[in-house]
Amino acid sequence: MTEEKLTPAERRRLLQVARQTIAQQLTQGRFEQVEADSPGLSRPGGAFVTLHLQGQLRGCIGTFTSEQPLVYTVQEMAVSAAQRDPRFPPLRPEELDAVDLEISVLSPLRQIDDPQLVEVGRHGIYITRGFHSGVLLPQVATEYGWDRETFLDHTCLKAGLPPGCWREAGTRIEVFEAEVFGEKDDND
Repeated sequence: MTEEKLTPAERRRLLQVARQTIAQQLTQGRFEQVEADSPGLSRPGGAFVTLHLQGQLRGCIGTFTSEQPLVYTVQEMAVSAAQRDPRFPPLRPEELDAVDLEISVLSPLRQIDDPQLVEVGRHGIYITRGFHSGVLLPQVATEYGWDRETFLDHTCLKAGLPPGCWREAGTRIEVFEAEVFGEKDDND
């Protein structure tokens, strides 16, 4: 990652803000923007927020870039993951206490011409071809025990493209790194 890592206090603060933001949105239909009160929370950047319910994915939304402070991006992505992930119904207020949050703070995207440069466990992948695009975060390949080719194939599938499309001309492969942390990290 090219950016400085967040401090443990900044990580905890982002997780607290994400949970608080979702709770406000679910109960009040809106949320209060919090102050970006540290260097790590003030810097602009992309982020994904992932929700798990009983160990299963319950929502995941993010953005690669943002001109606003990271803390605001996390607030927006938290609400989107809870209410706007098209794969899931909106999170219900009674589910919130059972949800585990995970945040991935992203480095800038970098195009690669050689798929062999993808490092499982380090890189996330963003594949585009025509109007199709798909992204998988770095931790996905590790969680499923995938090798590089399987990771690339699944990113193609996520984009609505056939496995192996990453080998074909016209397919753009970009990689990124992520600083990944979650509520479960503090309890392990």
